[in-house]
Amino acid sequence: MGRGRVTLKRIENKINRQVTFSKRRAGLLKKSHEISVLCDADVALIVFSTKGKLAEYASNSSMERILERYEKQSYAEMQHTSTNNESQEILTLDPGKLKARIELLQKRERHLMGEELDSLNLKEIQSLEQQIDTGLKHIRLRKNQLMVETVSQLQKKIKDKEKEVTQHELVHQTHEMMTPSYHVGMLSNCDTFLAGDDGEVEENPREGQPATVIPSWMVKLMTNK
Repeated sequence: MGRGRVTLKRIENKINRQVTFSKRRAGLLKKSHEISVLCDADVALIVFSTKGKLAEYASNSSMERILERYEKQSYAEMQHTSTNNESQEILTLDPGKLKARIELLQKRERHLMGEELDSLNLKEIQSLEQQIDTGLKHIRLRKNQLMVETVSQLQKKIKDKEKEVTQHELVHQTHEMMTPSYHVGMLSNCDTFLAGDDGEVEENPREGQPATVIPSWMVKLMTNK
C-alpha cells in the first residue's frame, strides 16, 4: 500500500516543527554540497530559522563573491529587460507621449543627480536611494577589479625589468671575465726597451737608470692581438 500524499502546510506542533526543520536543513546542505561537487556549480544557500539562527553553505567560491555575481547578473538582466520593454513601447508611442517619456527620463536623471527632490515622497526617496546604492556597489566592484588588474600589470613590469637588468649584468660580467687585459708598467724613473729575437736589448738605457725589458714573445703576442 503506497504512502499518501503529504499536504505541505505549517507544522503546528513547535517541537515537531523544530525537528523537521533540523532534518530538512541538514538534507538541504548535503544536497547543495553534492550538486556543487558533481556538477561543478557555484552554489550558495542561506537559511534562517524562526529564531533567526543562520545556516549557510557556499561552494568553492566565497559567499560574498557569489552574492556579488548574483547582484550583477540580476541588475544586468533587469536593465536588459527594462531597455527592451522601453524600446518596444517607444516604437508604438505617438509624438506627444514620446515627448512626455523624454521629460520623465530627464526628470529621473535629475533625481539621480540629487536635484529637484522636494517633490518626492518618502517611498520615492527610498526607492531612489536603493537605486543609487546598487549603482555604487557595481561601480566599486568595477573599480576594485581595475585596481587589481593595474597592480598586477605593474608587478609584471617590475619583474620583467628586474629580469632584464639581471641578464644585462650577467652578460657584462661574463664579457669582462673572458676579455684578457695586458698592462705594461711604466716607471717614472726608468726606460722600457724591447728585446730582439736573440734576446739582446735593442737600445741602451740612459746612464744611471734601470731598464725594463719586454721579451720578444710578449711583443709578438701584443702585436698580433
